[in-house]
Amino acid sequence: MINWVRIVVNMTILAIVTIVLAPIQVLALFFDWKLRRRLPRLWHRVACRMLGIRVHVHGAIDRRRPLMLAANHASWKDILVLGSLADVVFIAKTEVASWPVFGLLAKLQKSIFVVREERRRTGDQVNEIASRMADGEIVVLFPEGTTSDGNRVLEVKTSLFGAASVALPLAPQGVVHVQPVAIAYTRVHGLPMGRYHRPIAGWPGDITLLPHLMGILKAGALDVDVSFGETYDYAEGSNRKHLAAFVESRMRRMLLGHLRGRPVSDL
Repeated sequence: MINWVRIVVNMTILAIVTIVLAPIQVLALFFDWKLRRRLPRLWHRVACRMLGIRVHVHGAIDRRRPLMLAANHASWKDILVLGSLADVVFIAKTEVASWPVFGLLAKLQKSIFVVREERRRTGDQVNEIASRMADGEIVVLFPEGTTSDGNRVLEVKTSLFGAASVALPLAPQGVVHVQPVAIAYTRVHGLPMGRYHRPIAGWPGDITLLPHLMGILKAGALDVDVSFGETYDYAEGSNRKHLAAFVESRMRRMLLGHLRGRPVSDL
């Protein structure tokens, strides 16, 4: 009974915060106020608190621009976690725009929606990513292209790293910075979360959203470790496949270190 009371109270608070902030964000987007980049971080922090997600940061986001963060992807909660740490914009598959609630929230954050299957549109999508980076926004890419079970890093796709090369002519120093990020869900109620229990945090995609969300709400306390690794400086002559291999190896190293209880520094 107490658990359900907590869930109702927390979701009510989150709903109220959303109702208050959403109209302000709509105005900020319409008039292109700088506030449009800051309000989502406040909302994500409240959402993490109400869902019981405790974020532990290792390392720091690179201060240089243009900057792309390349992170492993286990769940929709990754967006809340990263969104609570910095003023970022996410690259999302186009079907996310039609999701109930989450689609609206993604639009309010001015996410970049991409259609990976349509190569004829790749150029426009990459150009938008590049221009947003050149404008000083931190762009988050999930290069695996889908969610995993949270226990591993899937093979990294190289296509959208093309935005880094497109952004080069717009970069003041002729360098685009790509920083690997590892997101590891490590504890539930303060106890180590082994491979068997990690599906509580991970969302591979074959599980319907509502039951998964209810599982998170009932769990009440999840710890997630976020590691920011060594930045790859992408310049003229850099190889996109080398960049993808660099990002994949660093993400895997940092993720497995946290899952095994032996965190490693990548800086």
